[in-house]
Amino acid sequence: MTTTVNQSTDQGPKPLFGKRRSNAEQSGVYVFVIVPLIALLAAVPFAWGWGLGWVDVALFVGFYYLSGLGVTIGYHRYFTHGSFKAKRPLKIALAIAGSMALQGPVIDWVADHRRHHAFSDREGDPHSPWLFGSGPAALAKGFWHAHMGWLFKRDKTNHERFAPDLLADKDIVWVDKHFVLWTTISLAAPGVLGGLLTWSVWGGVTAFFWAGLVRVAFLHHLTWSVNSICHMVGDRPFAARDRSANVWALAILSFGESWHNLHHADPTSARHGVKRGQIDISARLIWVFEKLGWATNVRWPSEQRLARITAKT
Repeated sequence: MTTTVNQSTDQGPKPLFGKRRSNAEQSGVYVFVIVPLIALLAAVPFAWGWGLGWVDVALFVGFYYLSGLGVTIGYHRYFTHGSFKAKRPLKIALAIAGSMALQGPVIDWVADHRRHHAFSDREGDPHSPWLFGSGPAALAKGFWHAHMGWLFKRDKTNHERFAPDLLADKDIVWVDKHFVLWTTISLAAPGVLGGLLTWSVWGGVTAFFWAGLVRVAFLHHLTWSVNSICHMVGDRPFAARDRSANVWALAILSFGESWHNLHHADPTSARHGVKRGQIDISARLIWVFEKLGWATNVRWPSEQRLARITAKT
């Protein structure tokens, strides 16, 4: 897989945007963003003294890892950037796991992210915080836009321009078309498991709340923080063409995605945390997949590549 999209020289580049979201799709965006956020805001008072147990915590962690790694390894490093090749069962599993994060169907997500890299921190980037200027008010507006405001735009990134390889993959098109199914499973499964493990209806309700709604909201904001915070503050040890930066505080919860400066300097690298002490859980799991023979042609960073992209003082 490659992120390079071949264009016909006689036709020129395809437009950035494809069709606009329908009213149903736009309403779905609001529901998937706002309802989990309300659950997250309600979580603290809800937890005080009742409504939270070890079953809820365990299910939260389990589904957080499943859906979060589905995004970081599947949606991002595999489907968007081709950091490795995956056997067909792993490919399908990663697409489904990523869909369970409720961040949109796989083809939408990949097209948006490839456009982000093509125009990073410039006009055309779907979620740069630097599109409105560098003053306090402009940065506040830019932070909101980069973090979640961009999600409410109705124009969709052109799939034919930015994700033609996925459109040609019947497995991925099938997963993409069944996004509502994966959403339903992602929200319902914690509640069902919670009810069965505690053998109570209340156990199912609390598991649905914590490992369903709150987990989705928490993962949403961790992912969006890479778009916003990691393009505004942090360390920049590598030479990238934009303002991407490393933010160590987000590294563990984002599964290594917040080592963002290296990623923009070398987008196809399977490992983002390349310096000593930079924990990258996603890269470690890709290494496991490689050892099991499920992943091949993994693009691990080499000393020569790192030397070429190290920022010059």
